[in-house]
Amino acid sequence: MGEYILRLLIVLPIVGGIAWGSLVLWKRLQGGLPASGQSERAIRIVDAVSVGTSGRLLVVAFAGRTLLLCATRGQIALIADGATETRDA
Repeated sequence: MGEYILRLLIVLPIVGGIAWGSLVLWKRLQGGLPASGQSERAIRIVDAVSVGTSGRLLVVAFAGRTLLLCATRGQIALIADGATETRDA
């Protein structure tokens, strides 16, 4: 019985660490969104909201404009186009 508990105390943190690491990696790579620490790009995803099982609404900043896009598995469609607001810091 003592040997079983000793093995459990050794294996349980290893399995928990693997599960936690997998979730962190999945969150960083999910949906093709840029991971933190990447350099500034010409196109920036400001916000993303899931709609249903395979759709997403994206707010994208590009060339001084803000675009609202609908992305699904089969297509990407422009919903609205607007100028980027200037924010006073």
